[in-house]
Amino acid sequence: MITDTELRLQGVNLLSDKLGLVEAERFLALIQREPFDYTQWQKNLYDGLSVQELSRRAMDRWNQKAKDKN
Repeated sequence: MITDTELRLQGVNLLSDKLGLVEAERFLALIQREPFDYTQWQKNLYDGLSVQELSRRAMDRWNQKAKDKN
């Protein structure tokens, strides 16, 4: 398990890599400013999707990442 500081640093780095520095900072400001119930969001994230659809999406994403690496 990593420390809280390491987790924060890795999270900010991932956000910056994916969104760019300005959008990552904007995202963090939004999270701090607006109430956000992660547990409720997680419950609703895949609501209504079948296991087969979730599996297909996961496989598509896996295959795309493998393609992007090559």
